[in-house]
Amino acid sequence: MKLGIDIRKRLGSFDLAMQSAIEGDHSGIFGASGSGKSTLVHMISGLMTPDSGELHLDDICLFSSRKRINLSPEKRRIAIVFQHARLFPHLGVRANLFYGYKRCRPEHRKISPEALIEVLNLGHLMTRGVNKLSGGEKQRVALGRAVLANPRLLVMDEPLSALDDSLRYQIIPYLRSVSEEFGVPYLFISHSISEMQLMTDQVMVVSEGRIEGISTPDQLARAGMASNPKGYLNLLRLNGAKKQDGLFHCPWGSGELIISDGKTGEESLFELSSRDIILFKQHPEAISARNLLECRVAELFDSDGRKGIVLESGGKTLVAEIVRPAAEELGIATGTTLFAAIKASAFRRLG
Repeated sequence: MKLGIDIRKRLGSFDLAMQSAIEGDHSGIFGASGSGKSTLVHMISGLMTPDSGELHLDDICLFSSRKRINLSPEKRRIAIVFQHARLFPHLGVRANLFYGYKRCRPEHRKISPEALIEVLNLGHLMTRGVNKLSGGEKQRVALGRAVLANPRLLVMDEPLSALDDSLRYQIIPYLRSVSEEFGVPYLFISHSISEMQLMTDQVMVVSEGRIEGISTPDQLARAGMASNPKGYLNLLRLNGAKKQDGLFHCPWGSGELIISDGKTGEESLFELSSRDIILFKQHPEAISARNLLECRVAELFDSDGRKGIVLESGGKTLVAEIVRPAAEELGIATGTTLFAAIKASAFRRLG
């Protein structure tokens, strides 16, 4: 998927002028509330018309003020999943799910409804009314409805922000697996760096109606490390945990991580703040932290007065964070050996 943007739109005192291009099947638009993300999405999908400029999706011109082209939403074949599921309340799950599929031209029907229902684990919900669904179930049905429309592009506009954390991280694997299983490229819109890390390969950064640039999710997380209250968020998928003495021992790299809140045998997603990793130049004699990793410094980066330390241990990496004077006192440089101490309680299980 390649999306070319060169448009202007004025809404009251808000002036949007964006010019850029993003390419890739798992792309994102990142920005704070009011930055113009949703306005841009509405113009891409055809729900709003730019004042001037051009929009291209692959080799298709969606809008051109110069050529007087403005494709209708149905001709653009761009499906949207919104923050709220927006299911039709008078229709059941099955009717909602097949709404777009029935209106899709037969030659565009490439996705098997049965296969999609299985991937999204919707089989047991098919006979229910939508008022009998949880928030996460509603979003899965909304996602299925959008994908069964067999779109050229799936746009997800803050699809997780209305859900609590437990539901949010349950839904994420479904979002990504649907795209990979059925070859549907997506544009994921969010103000959450961790969602960008989990959902996208590259990100268009938007601020005050302008595109600041194209970034990777990791570059975005590094740039925001100092300003984020949690620092840089290390996201780890761990499985094969075994419980011992009330703690969970999870295989990681060539060793293991010891975690206080885990699940035996099941894969789980964990968050670890860069600020919860304590660094030592030499092996400490005794510490209370259950994790002590011998690491090599693979890379260093700056973030507004703080130093990010990329640690490599057993083929895996973690990002730690310290103030610049501490990095100088410890003599930290690329290739330096450090010991990283992490409390078992520092790992936060997300899903």
